[in-house]
Amino acid sequence: MTDLRTRLETCYSGVVHDVMRGMGMRNFTLPPHITPLMPEKTLCGPAFTIEGRPDDTADAHETLLAWTGLLSKAPEGHVWTCQPHTHDLAQMGELSAETLQKKGVLGCVLDGHARDTSFLLDIGFQTWRIGHTPKDIVGRWLPTATNVPIQIADVRIEPGDYLLGDRDGLVCIPRARVEEITDKSVEAMQTENKVRTAIMDGVDPQDAYLEFGKF
Repeated sequence: MTDLRTRLETCYSGVVHDVMRGMGMRNFTLPPHITPLMPEKTLCGPAFTIEGRPDDTADAHETLLAWTGLLSKAPEGHVWTCQPHTHDLAQMGELSAETLQKKGVLGCVLDGHARDTSFLLDIGFQTWRIGHTPKDIVGRWLPTATNVPIQIADVRIEPGDYLLGDRDGLVCIPRARVEEITDKSVEAMQTENKVRTAIMDGVDPQDAYLEFGKF
C-alpha cells in the first residue's frame, strides 16, 4: 500500500481527473468548497470513513466517549474522512489532530468545519474542510458508523478508496482501480512532458497534440 501511495502521490489531481474522465468515470471530484488548510501540501491515502449526526440531546460525556472511540479506531496510513451531516460544528481540532498524527493518520477530509487551525498548521496536519468555527461536537454530535460508504456531494466514498488532494482540488479513486489509474496517470504525465518539450522546441501546439494525442 505504501509503494502505491508513494507513486500516486507523485501525480497531481488534474491528470488523475483526466485519466478517470477518459475511462468514462463520473462523480469522483469533491466539491470546491472543501479546501485544504495547507494548499502547498498534497494529501494522498486510503479513506477511513466516518458518518455521524447532530444531536443536541446528547450529554457531554456521551459525545466525548464516542469521539475518543473514533480516534482509537483510526488506522495508520489512512485519511480520516467524515460526513458529519452538519455544517455547524468543528469536526477536527488540536488534541484530536495530534492524537491522529501520532497514530500515523495522514490527514483529514471533512464535509464540515475545523478549529484550532493555528495548531493544525504548526503540526502540519493536513485538513480539508469547508471553514472554521470554535463550536465543537461536545453535547452536540454523535458518530453513527465507521468504515461504511459515505456521500459527500455527488461523490460516494467507500472505505479504502484513495483520496488525492492538492492545490487544484480533491479526487476520490476507487480502491479496486487505484493501481490501474495510478499507472495511467504516471504514463499521462510522461506524455505531457513530451508535449511540453516539443512545444518548447518550437513545434506548433496543434501539431504536438496530433502527434502525442494529449494536451
